[in-house]
Amino acid sequence: MRRWYGKVPSSFDREANGCCVIMKCMKKGLFITFEGPDGSGKTTVSTAVVERLQKEGYQVRYTREPGGSKIAEEIRDVILDPKNTEMDPRCEALLYAAARRQHLVEKVLPALEEGITIVSDRFVDSSLAYQGYGRKIGIDEVYSINMFAIEGKLPDKTIYLDIDAKTGLDRINANRASLDRLDQESEDFHNLVHAGYEAVVEKYKDRMVIVDASKSVDEVINECYSIMKGLLND
Repeated sequence: MRRWYGKVPSSFDREANGCCVIMKCMKKGLFITFEGPDGSGKTTVSTAVVERLQKEGYQVRYTREPGGSKIAEEIRDVILDPKNTEMDPRCEALLYAAARRQHLVEKVLPALEEGITIVSDRFVDSSLAYQGYGRKIGIDEVYSINMFAIEGKLPDKTIYLDIDAKTGLDRINANRASLDRLDQESEDFHNLVHAGYEAVVEKYKDRMVIVDASKSVDEVINECYSIMKGLLND
């Protein structure tokens, strides 16, 4: 039995002999990540884009980090719990990498093998910006930790929602009833994170698509939707 990947077609093309030609058959799914500082709207935008694509028949699945699987979600709770103020920066980096590994092997890789495109709200770039720059561990050091965890599996494309730290924090404070441990960090920390993202975007510019996240949420959703459609139909 053959399986459809990508968008499910409404009809079959036929060869001259009458046999069905099945397009996009046995093609692996794309691995797309959404990145950006806190308050950039990653979750709102990525979930809206995925829902729109699913309604159009595309085989696309949303997931998030840290989390996305039972064990990874439990690690997420430890990382983001505001009570864990004594957490060491390297411990934090290792916990993110551990959650990422479990999520990758349990949820992401099997879906990609089935031809499902995965849209992940955060991945390795977040660790490079937050722990590498924000916690001042170093991008190369955090990259090394994560390469062990993911065995070199990087996204096919990353959509980076760019917004400055102050605007992002103002959004968070206005829209969230409660703040997690990283949300509660100082503006100086979030400025470092933004600088880290700028370094990451420059380093991996071949897979980056930059979107101005200071625009209205509808404008950002529409732009990201167009980007995703282009990737899926390429």
